[in-house]
Amino acid sequence: DPSSSSLTQNSVVPELPGFYYDSEKNRYFRLLPGHNNYNPLTKESIQYKAMECKRLRLLEEEEKQKKKTTRAGLNSSMLLQKRQLGLLSSTSYCRLVHELKVNCMQRRKIEIHSPDSSVAGTNNFKIIVADVACERIFTVNDVEHGGCKYGIVNLSGLGKESLTVEMYDNLYFTNRKVLEKSLFSLTHFSKLCLMGIAETPGCASLLPASLFSSTNPGDRPGMLCSFKISTAWSCAWCLNPQADNCFSTGLTRRVLVTNVVTGHRQTFGTSSDVLAQQFATQTPVLYNGCRSGEIFSIDVRQRNRKGQSWKAIRIFHDSAVTSIRLLEAEHYLMAADMAGKIRLWDLRTAKCVKQYKGHHNEYAILPLHVNEEEGLLTAVGQDCYTRIWSLQDAHLLRTIPSPHPSSKDAIPSVVFSSRLGGSRGVPGLLMAVKQDLYHFSYN
Repeated sequence: DPSSSSLTQNSVVPELPGFYYDSEKNRYFRLLPGHNNYNPLTKESIQYKAMECKRLRLLEEEEKQKKKTTRAGLNSSMLLQKRQLGLLSSTSYCRLVHELKVNCMQRRKIEIHSPDSSVAGTNNFKIIVADVACERIFTVNDVEHGGCKYGIVNLSGLGKESLTVEMYDNLYFTNRKVLEKSLFSLTHFSKLCLMGIAETPGCASLLPASLFSSTNPGDRPGMLCSFKISTAWSCAWCLNPQADNCFSTGLTRRVLVTNVVTGHRQTFGTSSDVLAQQFATQTPVLYNGCRSGEIFSIDVRQRNRKGQSWKAIRIFHDSAVTSIRLLEAEHYLMAADMAGKIRLWDLRTAKCVKQYKGHHNEYAILPLHVNEEEGLLTAVGQDCYTRIWSLQDAHLLRTIPSPHPSSKDAIPSVVFSSRLGGSRGVPGLLMAVKQDLYHFSYN
């Protein structure tokens, strides 16, 4: 048939209602109605099969050969020569070296040990986040009978050939799902966790690091400091000295700022649900990302007033904002939305200066990871691919497939640092998927 043969010559195959096109067999097949076990041909199953084939192909390519740089002519000898000739500054040289190393990272599975042998590797990782020195990571794990539990993983063993880490669980677990977490204290490695389930009001809990101590279990506190907060979407802790006892929660159409010492609460009304929050460190200013796509800032020193006059900076995305990250100088803000757009905003001019393409998101609240020292941006998409961009020019450096089949409950959680395990630690990427922890090490 001339019409079918012409389809192979075109890169885009027309979509026919009720049919799907099989590229291998070069023909259309009818989609049967329903989504039961007797109908293997549904649009979702076809899409999943195609994604799984792509993932397996990428994994096979990564195992067979070393990754090459995505920039033409960029190699270590050329960088060293330019550095010796004075054509590259120290900052640019280090940034480009990290680019080369990121493309050569190789995956290795980490062996998790625990004082309690029944703990390690028995629950799926939901969230991992590193402390400021990257010596330890805070983990949230799903529990089989529902809810979540917390743990701390010591990364000191990453520098050894054995690739082992120690994981310490606390004695308590919550029957609520952990929705988001925020760094509470830089020095004592405590956490502010937001928890809640649909049937009951949520709460924000402050978790002291002593809960996870491997010594003197009798000295552990018998309760957590919790604040009852319902319909909450996000939370953030303030590290500025002018409001260092305060945390914020993003609620349905309002922002709630709470002082943990006095219990005083301040409410700011919004026109949309607040899905992402972060405090500035140089000033007591809170940045908020909304379901409507609006990003605005609040100076928590001022009293709330009627109307929208207390909003300082206002910028807009076309879709719901899921994550915001301030850069170190706090003149720029990185934001991601549910349309898969990642944009860098100049807060002084309220204009978008860069856009990082390739991220995939449709409805999930997914974090961004900014490493300014290494000049890298990392994000995990809803398609379970981990992507790394250059902060400098928004160039996509690498796309890493997940070691596990893609699914809603298997989206990886990652941590990247050039000093995993402390100041003398090893560089690379940590990835938690299901019950496994992987280290993508520099080659």
